[in-house]
Amino acid sequence: MISSDGAPFGGFYFVGAGGVSMSALARLLHDRGIPVRGSDMCASGYTRKLEEEGIPVCIGEDEEITEETVVCTGAIPETHPQLRAARAAGKRVLSRAELLGEVADSFPHVISVAGCHGKTSTTSMLSHIFLSGGRKFTCHIGGEDFELGNYYSTGGEFFLTEACEFRRSFLTLHSEIGIILNTDLDHTDCYRDENDLFCAYAQFASQSKRLVVNADDPRARSLPHTLGFGLWNGEIRAEKLVGTGEKYSFTVNERGIPLVRVRLHAVGKVMVYNALAAFAAARLLGFSAEEIAEGLGRFRGVGRRFERVGTFCGVEVVCDYAHHPREIKAAFETAERICTGTVRVVFQPHTYTRTRDLIGEFSEVLRAAESPIVYRTYAAREKYDAAGSAVTLVSRVPEAIYVQSPSQLVKRLKERVRQDDLILVLGAGDIYEIVRQILDRF
Repeated sequence: MISSDGAPFGGFYFVGAGGVSMSALARLLHDRGIPVRGSDMCASGYTRKLEEEGIPVCIGEDEEITEETVVCTGAIPETHPQLRAARAAGKRVLSRAELLGEVADSFPHVISVAGCHGKTSTTSMLSHIFLSGGRKFTCHIGGEDFELGNYYSTGGEFFLTEACEFRRSFLTLHSEIGIILNTDLDHTDCYRDENDLFCAYAQFASQSKRLVVNADDPRARSLPHTLGFGLWNGEIRAEKLVGTGEKYSFTVNERGIPLVRVRLHAVGKVMVYNALAAFAAARLLGFSAEEIAEGLGRFRGVGRRFERVGTFCGVEVVCDYAHHPREIKAAFETAERICTGTVRVVFQPHTYTRTRDLIGEFSEVLRAAESPIVYRTYAAREKYDAAGSAVTLVSRVPEAIYVQSPSQLVKRLKERVRQDDLILVLGAGDIYEIVRQILDRF
């Protein structure tokens, strides 16, 4: 339904245009000459970017929609006035995932990156590889690459996109190459259990002509695949790892043959896995080992992925999007290796269902920190559930401290931080914006 020649189809209206994925898709359609407008409840950097590029955004929910097609995010309730009016008027209403599937189908070649962790960084790494190799591509990134942003295009031959498992949205994608980074249980509001989630990954895999999997993940490697990557398993492996300030270099071994030395500039050992995934997919697309290594070396990271954002009371502050126990563990261990004092953890749980259903795992990883501060749960699309609240989580973690306002957060941090400490802020909600408001001003 979305042609690559700029056919307008009566225009598109985005409800929730300020979302990272929504704004990227709006910009993509606009670049094709398709009329695009939208609305959002709050102004943001993404809404301002849309306005700068000539895409009008109304702040609020009362604007009349004249466009033929309305796109909405999963966070928009059916009771939203613009959505109700659009349905009553018989307009075509698409979810963000449905539009992404239509956009992907308009490209000759689609590379989709799935997995509970690492999608944004891996998609960004692939984008830098394509830049180094001079290929014509368009990328749709679920975060802010420090150089490319959340959307970048040099042409319409290849489409590089994240493939999110939430509400099985990645099943709208049919890929030339699908990548599965990991299969950890998440989104327990959508999936009954690990097997239910894995069945969705298996269907995503079946919709990919060729599949790249993390061979160190037992479930992922059980799927029929073209290439596997890992530290211990798979055809593409990393050897001779050297970490300097938690930035890693390693030699890529392909089927027993050392190919090239890769030097990463993004922090964290998990980036090695993301780089191997990008390397494997790029090899299937005919890139040389040297082109891939150059592209991976260009990647400088993504916002909110172990991002150094400033200082508080003279102490360095690092923000990370980690909102799953495995991600928290990885971020904390990275921080511990570079901190000469104490890592002071500030964590905001993201959704009540995730916190409730993984509370044992959350409790275990937070116990590793000294007096972790837990900020009130970011509800996102959910209603209050005491079993998944930050208060309940704190009750399971000795020495943990609950706070529910920026002023309380400031007070607790001032009581605890000392010279040589590092403040590690974790979570996918609004904690990032809250912390940025309390940073030292120089």
